[in-house]
Amino acid sequence: MRVLVDSSAIAALILRNDQRHPEAVRALRYFTEKGAELVLTNFIVAETYNLLAARAYPAKAREWLLANTWPVERVSEEDEKEARRILEKYADKDFSYTDATSFALMARLSFDLVFTYDRHFTQYGLRTQEDLLARGEI
Repeated sequence: MRVLVDSSAIAALILRNDQRHPEAVRALRYFTEKGAELVLTNFIVAETYNLLAARAYPAKAREWLLANTWPVERVSEEDEKEARRILEKYADKDFSYTDATSFALMARLSFDLVFTYDRHFTQYGLRTQEDLLARGEI
């Protein structure tokens, strides 16, 4: 199983005061036990660093950045072109550019699931850990 990890899930894992922390830890344990390949994009790395630093945790942001061991897939030029098409097609949604590049990369590399707490991924029609949780798998 190939799983893209979004910045919202990383923040929930790192920040113990995040209300989703316990659920995120359970999901990570599930993915680890199943041997899932957890992957980031270079855009998600930047977004996560900025998210943690903006929440007044610059030291945690640096620590996470330097300690990250998950593989990072680079967003391609074609992913960026596809992201622009996605943003144009879904103009009624407030997808971020990082979200749209993630959608494109997931399609290009045939990801199975995204580990996220960002509603935009389900709005786009992608499977998340919430689907597994609803089925009682996590």
